[in-house]
Amino acid sequence: MTAAAIGLFLAILVGSCLQRISGMGVGLIAAPILSLLIGPVEGVLVVNVLATANAALTTLTVRDRVDWSKFASIAPYLVLGAVPGAFLIRAVSTDVLLVIVGVILLIALSVVTLGKRFVPVVEGRVPAAVSGVIGGFMNTLAGVAGPAITVYSQAARWDQRTYAATLQPIFMVGGAVSFAMKELTGAADLAAVDPVLWVSGGIAMAGGIFLGVRISPHVPSGKAHAIALTLAVLGGVTALVRGGAGML
Repeated sequence: MTAAAIGLFLAILVGSCLQRISGMGVGLIAAPILSLLIGPVEGVLVVNVLATANAALTTLTVRDRVDWSKFASIAPYLVLGAVPGAFLIRAVSTDVLLVIVGVILLIALSVVTLGKRFVPVVEGRVPAAVSGVIGGFMNTLAGVAGPAITVYSQAARWDQRTYAATLQPIFMVGGAVSFAMKELTGAADLAAVDPVLWVSGGIAMAGGIFLGVRISPHVPSGKAHAIALTLAVLGGVTALVRGGAGML
């Protein structure tokens, strides 16, 4: 488990730092890496737990910029997507899950990056609720709720600072709901995760937030966001290729 612990440490360290700067990072970077190192089921489970803790701590540092009304219009609907995601995990093989994780991640990232200029302006609670459902499904299956919420934020024309801050309590709820659904449905087992990974992830998370708080005033959030998305694309492609090779 040494390689997995080192990989987890680096992924969470970088992801936590970028999340403090740009709003996203932990799930995008860590989910595909851990899916490859310890498997898509346990890997995403670890991401769900660590992302919940990371988002809770990050929320404390940006709480003054959180739009709680927007949070309330999205967070309750995460559970509606988490339930089918948990049952799908029980129904398919590891290689198929890797392919699904890779495809979902790449599609979501394509919409966020290449297609964001074509996203129409939306208003009201229905689009927010839909983004919550999709985010809950993606977070449970692939450990990444951010892209779905980002598409909605683009359509709703959120201010970048408000968007980055409001994502944090949404991620906190999303990670907790995804973890709970997996435990309740038996889709994943927390006891199957090596304790060394929790220690490694916890230390990396604290270090990443510490660095992010100090670096964020000096790094344009757009640049940090672009770096996170680039790393996520590489991880998604790797997961897709490995899962596809395993199915052959």
